[in-house]
Amino acid sequence: MVHFQITLSTKQNPLTVASSLQIMAARPRLSFSPGVVKAGAAILCSNPKTVLWPKLTSSCNISYLNPFRHGFRSSTVKFIKVVTKAMSESNENKPVSGLPIDLKGKRAFIAGVADDNGYGWAIAKSLAASGAEILVGTWVPALNIFETSLRRGKFDESRLLPDGSLMEITKVYPLDAIFDNLDDVPEDIKTNKRYAGSSKWTVQEVAESVKQDFGSIDILVHSLANGAEVSKPLLETSRKGYLAALSASSYSYVSLLKHFLPLMNPGMSFFNLGLSFCSLHLLNSCTIADAGGSSISLTYIASERIIPGYGGGMSSAKAALESDTRVLAFEAGRKHKIRVNAISAGPLRSRAAKAIGFIDMMIEYSKANAPLQKELSAGDSMELTEILI
Repeated sequence: MVHFQITLSTKQNPLTVASSLQIMAARPRLSFSPGVVKAGAAILCSNPKTVLWPKLTSSCNISYLNPFRHGFRSSTVKFIKVVTKAMSESNENKPVSGLPIDLKGKRAFIAGVADDNGYGWAIAKSLAASGAEILVGTWVPALNIFETSLRRGKFDESRLLPDGSLMEITKVYPLDAIFDNLDDVPEDIKTNKRYAGSSKWTVQEVAESVKQDFGSIDILVHSLANGAEVSKPLLETSRKGYLAALSASSYSYVSLLKHFLPLMNPGMSFFNLGLSFCSLHLLNSCTIADAGGSSISLTYIASERIIPGYGGGMSSAKAALESDTRVLAFEAGRKHKIRVNAISAGPLRSRAAKAIGFIDMMIEYSKANAPLQKELSAGDSMELTEILI
């Protein structure tokens, strides 16, 4: 069983979080129970019938969990909601089951895949299992290691799909999403040996390369986040570190959408992913009620809660990401018929998360306080993203 909390906006107030749904999904087939785990829960006065969820017709209860307390080292952190199950390891080395969604003939570009231990990889695998063609953008300094690992079969076990085949990545593009175009790249980066041998890796150049190679895409995934000073408290964060976190984790989202929109087939998807902690947030469901495609971003509960250790401007970056998701959903939806949404699916021991000193403690804490107390896999959460395509 998989337990998530989904935050949806209503038609009457589409750009603000309005109601919360807790949904229990059972595998192998997709189903939703009208009952939810109510240990320590209180039913709100919201009417679940007023919540827009056109693709899921089963009834859902509106609830929240009582506040709880837990000490991180010497500090006591008070959280308002227990919002999801924890994720432990994403690299389970087992095939994702896949949902009965046919993506044959669709092409996805996933920005931010550099190994098999993150949400970007999990989403690529889930989309591939449904038939989509996979293109990825990999951070330039990690490109050589990633391509070598693919070529030598290091990831073969985790590439396994339900039908017994291996996920095929049609092309890997070098990408550094903190630079929009070549004019933005400082000389010290151009001459950096870690970038030697690679070219056309700014956002604009990658979009142009994809257009030249394939003409168009249907799904765009943003799985990028970085904060050089993430281990520093906000009061100790430099201006440079703060702005760098927003550039890599928030504005990169805006830039990718700006440059890839002309390549995207109308009514398809843009996904924006980042390190998440608790709860699956659907930040902009106003466009889901209408015809057309969807797009998703992964956010982090630090955007609205205090998470000690998640510093360096990263909490601010996630708050900006959520705000931008709402605005871009309106703009991209009206002009291009592209849906833009956000998901937070649980803490994960990804390469990026290792910069958070107590990520293991966060995972164990979330697991211990989750209603089902069962570890999730990246595949479990990523299957739900397919519902929104």
